Amino acid sequence: MVKRGLTGLAAWVVQRAGAIYMLCFAIFAVAAVTVHPRHSYAEWKAWVSSDAMSAGIGLFLLALLTHMWVGLRDVLLDYVKPEGVRRVSLLLLGMALLSVGMWALQILVHAHT
Repeated sequence: MVKRGLTGLAAWVVQRAGAIYMLCFAIFAVAAVTVHPRHSYAEWKAWVSSDAMSAGIGLFLLALLTHMWVGLRDVLLDYVKPEGVRRVSLLLLGMALLSVGMWALQILVHAHT
C-alpha cells in the first residue's frame, strides 16, 4: 500500500518546524506588545493589518492548522480502529480545520479593508 500525504518523517518535520515558528512568533508578538502597547482599536487594527503582520499571522495560522492536522490525525489513526469511523473522523477533522482556516483568512482580509 502506498502512503499519500504528510506521513512519517515529513509529517514530523512539518509539525516541529511549525511549532518552532509558532513559538518564535508568539515571543515576537508578546515582545512587540510589551515594548509598544496598543491602547486603542485603531492602533491594533493598524498593526494587524500591516502587510508584514498579516503575513506573519497568516503563516502562524497555517503552521497552527498543519500542526493540529498532523497531531490529531495521528491520534485518530492510533485510537480509532474501525476503518469507516476513522475515515469519517478524518474527513470531519479536515473539514473543521479547513473551515477554521477559511474563517481566519476572511478575518485577515477584512482587517485590510
